[in-house]
Amino acid sequence: MIISKKKPFYPVKKKLSKYLIDFDRQQEIPIKYEDLLQSKGSFPLEDLKGNDTLWETLMYDPYAWEEINEHLTYMYLMLKMEGDTTAMPHLKVDRIDYCTFGNSKPFRVRIINQFNDNYDYFYVKKVDASRIYGLELEHILSPNRINYLVDEDTLIEEHISGIPGDQFIKYDLNRDSLNKVRLAKEFIKFNERCFVKLLGDMRSYNYVIDVTPDFDAEQYRVRAIDFDQQCYEGNKKMYLSQFFVENYPIVQFCIDTMNAETTYQYQLEERTLIKKRYHSSEKKMKRLINCMKVDKISTPEKMKQLKEELNEHHSTDSFSVCKSMGEILSNQMDIMLHGK
Repeated sequence: MIISKKKPFYPVKKKLSKYLIDFDRQQEIPIKYEDLLQSKGSFPLEDLKGNDTLWETLMYDPYAWEEINEHLTYMYLMLKMEGDTTAMPHLKVDRIDYCTFGNSKPFRVRIINQFNDNYDYFYVKKVDASRIYGLELEHILSPNRINYLVDEDTLIEEHISGIPGDQFIKYDLNRDSLNKVRLAKEFIKFNERCFVKLLGDMRSYNYVIDVTPDFDAEQYRVRAIDFDQQCYEGNKKMYLSQFFVENYPIVQFCIDTMNAETTYQYQLEERTLIKKRYHSSEKKMKRLINCMKVDKISTPEKMKQLKEELNEHHSTDSFSVCKSMGEILSNQMDIMLHGK
């Protein structure tokens, strides 16, 4: 599949901004994305095995570091404790990493607790309206809660824990203790969830596997960690993770583990759960979709292609009248969740 090499950043317009304010997603933050670009150097960040992670650890002038540390620590508390500064004296920024790989070029901030050396991460990114729609849809329609804040051109996101999909496929997919049925079930449900929401580009490094030990076996949850390709691409296969070559090992794993009847059962289960989540937040969902319907988050060429391919996929012509990606998504959910 051909993936857009350089996806544009779409600004947050008035209607979406009002939505974010009303639901406490938009707040004033003390430091912006552009401020963190003023580093004085960097060095490659390697993993524990000495491999290049494609991240660079940044260095800043000592006189600027104190202010950066204070502002970023407070931003972390805004995410985690609604700005309560009680914990601020024993927290500090341990490291700031920068990724030049991919579209969003995020900063990853490592916060450490000086009492026990426990650490956590959060991300500073450029604002992109399509990404915000992806975050909101994930928060409302998936089993996962998403914590983020927006201020002008800066987006702050909490870290989503789990084993990166590419690493899980490489090191864990064939281990003896793996519960094959449970993992295959979760990947099928994840794939269905992405297609219902039209969240694209779920290659193996854009999701994580959250592994939870249970009393008799492990439980798994597949979680998206990249939302840049929400309702952007025109190729329908971009929204179906089984078509990415990076996912072939786990797709084959699912084929070997599940039969067609059980696969269909789990797809229906996931659609039913999404439908219930939709109805439990119906007013919020309708308001979000209304924002998307008047927003520009893709190109006319990509919308035309997606309408044609979804018409063919669902054996309908109802997508033909859609005038925006928001209208396409609304029609997609009507068909897949409500059978309209």
